[in-house]
Amino acid sequence: MTKNKNYHIIKIAEPFAPLLTEHKRIKFYYGGRAGGKSYAFADSLLIKGRQQKLLIACLREIQDSIKDSVYKLLCDRIALYELNDYQIFENRIENSVTGSKFIFKGLRDQDVQHIKSLEGVDIAWIEEAQTISKRSWEILEPTIRKDGSEIWISMNRELENDPLWVMVASHPDDRTLVRKVNYSDNPFCPEEIKIQAEKCHQRSLDDYHHIWLGEPIKQGHTKLISSELVRKSFLQNILTSSSPLVIGLDVARFGDDSTVFCFRQGRLCLKFLSYEKLDNVAVANLATGFIKDYRPQRIFMDIGGQGAGVYDILKDRGFGEIIRGIYFGEKAINEERYFNRRAEMWDSVQSWLASQPQVQLPADENLFDELTGINKKYDRRGRLQLEEKEEVKKRLGRSPDKADALALTFAEPVYESSEPQIYHRDQLTFEDIFNSAHEKGQTTW
Repeated sequence: MTKNKNYHIIKIAEPFAPLLTEHKRIKFYYGGRAGGKSYAFADSLLIKGRQQKLLIACLREIQDSIKDSVYKLLCDRIALYELNDYQIFENRIENSVTGSKFIFKGLRDQDVQHIKSLEGVDIAWIEEAQTISKRSWEILEPTIRKDGSEIWISMNRELENDPLWVMVASHPDDRTLVRKVNYSDNPFCPEEIKIQAEKCHQRSLDDYHHIWLGEPIKQGHTKLISSELVRKSFLQNILTSSSPLVIGLDVARFGDDSTVFCFRQGRLCLKFLSYEKLDNVAVANLATGFIKDYRPQRIFMDIGGQGAGVYDILKDRGFGEIIRGIYFGEKAINEERYFNRRAEMWDSVQSWLASQPQVQLPADENLFDELTGINKKYDRRGRLQLEEKEEVKKRLGRSPDKADALALTFAEPVYESSEPQIYHRDQLTFEDIFNSAHEKGQTTW
């Protein structure tokens, strides 16, 4: 604890003492409701801002206005402790004695150029860090580069694969402090809060562990695909498959999306090939090469957005027997069970992962994040529906292109058959087609 110049005592609970007493590059605090994280962070920063001149950035993933930030919390704590050396402005807080300054920013709208304004920050406080995307963290971390600078992170865990948990807290280095603090660790927790926690404990153990003990939500409640299923698929050792080759092609819709080809043979997903900033002809040329080299039974491709142009080029080249165009938003084959084709294909991926014998996926952490990063819900008719792709993109910091390419390989059943015929003007002449038909006894056209 410490005293201000008016002799009001600012109390810092013991679990948060390292905020003031230890120097760590990253101080990561997480836990459930009423652990006191926000109050302790605010009080500690106000104390430090009175001891020396600091530039303190208070950051969130989204901040549409100053009301979305911890600005009000800091103002309330300043008023509570009568810290008259702090001056409160419309969009910042300053200390008139030391010159310390608090600024407030949202990260999602910050590109590499705009975020350079944070290079001189001494302490960056990331509040509600469970919402921070991987992209935001990858931009922010190297930007906070001042010697001795620290990043303070406070969060209530939401999902098992929360980006900051995976990238920072799951395997901390010696410069990272990770500490869990719950209401039971908070000496200032009101008795009424403890009563509410106990009621929740009696009503639902799962809710109690998530809300009050800071555990991630069990994925079966909101997630379509569990992390356990994906991890198991990374550990298998399937080397070959005699099943027909199917390719899923997810064509980039926007500038920062990737065009992805997924190659799957039955229970073996062979590989993903990703490309950026390709025009329609370039994508069609790649697909043409893969058809010639690998002879796939089918290529299922997304024909929303730019995909329609690629589809038209491939069809014009004579590949109409191989390619199938799919709209993610079109009606499902099983319309009584699924809201659209997207939900139907993704659920097929889930069933494929859960079935026996076990399947094989390339061990790819980006693929893991994409497959386990989508939430499910049900419409009024009880049909499976998935959250919008844009919501997933906001959370991951990128589009789930690999996972969508894998889902496309389940657009329709593909059965074992003879080697597919490739009707391509540069590969098969009229005489070839005639001779092939004659050998098979086809006398009519």
